[in-house]
Amino acid sequence: MNKTKVSVFIDKENKNAVLELDSDSLVMDLLRKLGINPVTVIVSRNNELILEDEKLNNNDEIRILSVISGG
Repeated sequence: MNKTKVSVFIDKENKNAVLELDSDSLVMDLLRKLGINPVTVIVSRNNELILEDEKLNNNDEIRILSVISGG
């Protein structure tokens, strides 16, 4: 099976990583692999917000930004 390679920046950990996923992987698959609850983050690809059900493409640059809420 083909693989998709994505570059990921996780702001909460200030960490960059390159991950290899199945070629048909979605954003939710990436978050699951990283152990991140999708409700707690906003995900962007190439500086555009994307949803959990978006397909990842080879060489995507993904940023995972923590959502901060308060009252």
